[in-house]
Amino acid sequence: MRFLLFFAYFTSLAAKPNLLLITVDDMNRDSIGSYGWPIKHITPNIDRLAAEGIRFDRGFVNVAICMPCRAVLMTGRYPQTNGALGFDKINPEVPSLPEALEKAGYYNSLIGKEIHVVPSRHKAFHRIDKQKNLGGGRSASAYAKAIRASIEEANDADKPFFIMANAADPHRPFAGAKGDSFKKIPFPRKIDPKQVPVPGFLPDLPEIRTELATYFQSVARADQVVGAVLDELEKSGQANNTLVLFLSDHGMPLPYAKTNCYLASNITPFILRWPGHIRPGVTDEKNFVSTIDVAPTFLAAAGVENLEGANGLSLLPLMKGLKQANRNQVFTFHERPYSRKHLPMRAINNGDFLYIWNGWSDGKTQFRNESMSGLTFKAMKNAKDPKVRARADFYLHRTREELYDLRKDPDCLTNLLDKLGDNQSSRVSAMTKALWHWMKDVDDPDLELFQNQVELALD
Repeated sequence: MRFLLFFAYFTSLAAKPNLLLITVDDMNRDSIGSYGWPIKHITPNIDRLAAEGIRFDRGFVNVAICMPCRAVLMTGRYPQTNGALGFDKINPEVPSLPEALEKAGYYNSLIGKEIHVVPSRHKAFHRIDKQKNLGGGRSASAYAKAIRASIEEANDADKPFFIMANAADPHRPFAGAKGDSFKKIPFPRKIDPKQVPVPGFLPDLPEIRTELATYFQSVARADQVVGAVLDELEKSGQANNTLVLFLSDHGMPLPYAKTNCYLASNITPFILRWPGHIRPGVTDEKNFVSTIDVAPTFLAAAGVENLEGANGLSLLPLMKGLKQANRNQVFTFHERPYSRKHLPMRAINNGDFLYIWNGWSDGKTQFRNESMSGLTFKAMKNAKDPKVRARADFYLHRTREELYDLRKDPDCLTNLLDKLGDNQSSRVSAMTKALWHWMKDVDDPDLELFQNQVELALD
């Protein structure tokens, strides 16, 4: 009898898929070739992954800051319900993905960005490779070595593996830029600033082109890390039994992207590959998916129940081409950046329109974040064109409410609430009502402030 129980347990472990979560830091979704970026061969490895799996066009991070974003990944909960509103630990009672997988018999490995991945739950990882030993999170060869060791150790333990591999690129300092402290880590190609397409949410200025060129040099190096990880998985012979999920923790570290709630802040490359389970070359253009769904998806693939209190749902039905309810919008959140200054923002995106509430905006308070360092914001602030200077000033001060028609204005350049009409009024009422219900459901700490500042039409 004991032998039969042991055999059943061993068989269940052997049947479980391996799980590989790959993240990059500060990479805009449209910086990737498979998501339409015109620079050829900038991300060949990520593009290959997309061609071999499913690419979601409406993939989002729920909070566009590195540490709270990773807390969402590891808990399946919004920041309000996991406790990591900013650079915080998750609440002690909140269960996590690595703990659940460890109990289910997985060998867990964390590679890079370790200080930002549920630091209070590091005991659930059997192996941790620190970022400082990975060329600052930028060395493809170091990641290859770490992945190889993780897989070998899991094999020696007769366990399926969960590996979270976090690349630091294209986070500042950008490759080849002035002040680059990782000059010993080569990047694969030199980008000509004159050839760089400037994102629509930024003005086309020489200094901005110069900074974007170094950013894209970092994008290319991040792709090398992704390629090294995937190559080692292939060499191990376990690629066919591994569910791979790739995403960026948020948009690029430039104004109107990272550490905000604009479209470029939260929309992310969201790619899954699982041979035999996901048809290759599929694009999902309809369904909203987000970081709250990552932990539930991995757990479902492993045959483990969803985490208690999780806000997200498994993506397995969508991966099989089935319909899933409540995939028609996404909620996004910002509370405080690294400075810990209280700068609350909440947003709702239904695909056609994006509504943003800036609870901190009072005409006096100035917004500050890491995206304002470097060349870009300085160039905007000192530009000769008054319209560019005005956009820099708007970034500093904002307005209480913003509304953008994403069908015509995905770069969020024209706030429709500057010219409020009847159509916008009814639309804003519906969106603020939905946002209020969400904030109420997740016990948002700024619900009262939102109620005091926004005119609500509640039932």
